Amino acid sequence: MSVTITDVANEAGVSKSTVSKVLNHWTTISPATVEKVQAAIERLHYTPNSRAVSFAKGATSNIVYLTNLEKDIAYQNPHMFDIMCGVHHTLSENNYSLTLVNTSEERYSGEKVSEVITSRSSDGLIIHGSAINKEIANLILDAGFPHIIIGHPGFESRLCWVDTNHALAGEYAAAHMVDCGYTDVAFIGERKTDYISAQRQKGFMAGMLDRGYHIPASHIGNTDSSRQQALSITSDMLSHSTPPQAIVCENNTLALGVVQAISRHNLRIPDDIAVLTFDVYPYSSIIDPQLTIVDINVYDMGVQAGSMMIRKLQNPELLIQSYTTLPVIIQGESTRPLD
Repeated sequence: MSVTITDVANEAGVSKSTVSKVLNHWTTISPATVEKVQAAIERLHYTPNSRAVSFAKGATSNIVYLTNLEKDIAYQNPHMFDIMCGVHHTLSENNYSLTLVNTSEERYSGEKVSEVITSRSSDGLIIHGSAINKEIANLILDAGFPHIIIGHPGFESRLCWVDTNHALAGEYAAAHMVDCGYTDVAFIGERKTDYISAQRQKGFMAGMLDRGYHIPASHIGNTDSSRQQALSITSDMLSHSTPPQAIVCENNTLALGVVQAISRHNLRIPDDIAVLTFDVYPYSSIIDPQLTIVDINVYDMGVQAGSMMIRKLQNPELLIQSYTTLPVIIQGESTRPLD
């Protein structure tokens, strides 16, 4: 078994903090104590690792990524892992490690955040937006702990966060539809309380209105986020005397249901009706025909979050609240310019 800093401390009869201070050449340690610690290091053939050296500096060179890691979360939130990869890329380039902490195992809200802050096991926290609430926000802000939230927290606060502009993504969807000639367009979204869906819908409707086209309430469908309800609501719209020319789906889980409804009504995409969705993952590659997509490079969002974490560590007083990474249109087979 390898020798640890605790073994050296016990051998020398001092604390771990004292051993670490000797390793970091603190001048406040007496020559006699330095000699005693160095003798223990030689007897035990101890080789300090980077964390032992950084112990006395009050730094761990470690960042905790806090999120829900319960079973099947990859299917519910596939973007999270691309974001993590981007964060890890930036942190590793700056000689920081990244530790995942699972909030689904908490006995009470904020337990893991409290543990990280009190144990000083990391220099900062990166928290996925799904794991943040006002109680946790207050814990972080009261402690003055360096942090970055992935995604707008959904409430006003002094938290530091980075997000993509979902309203702008909605405007991109509207612009693409109008550019193709579709002016009678429906929107299928999640629950009205879902922040991302609400922002995308808001941007889409504003974008259509800016171009002179009002979207009636009958062309807005809010679902329970399931494929089945997207199918049901779309079927109702298509059965109406004036069905839409095109449908914008807030995500591609909903797009699965929309495409199924269109097929059941014996309509062809894009000949009879056009479809556009947001995000490449998780189902866009298996939907036929290949859908046109408003996508956001969430890996780049993770890279930006990692960079902002480094800036926050360098300047703890810095307030970061920023939208990053512009959306892009990935042209598929489900939209085309009207003749």
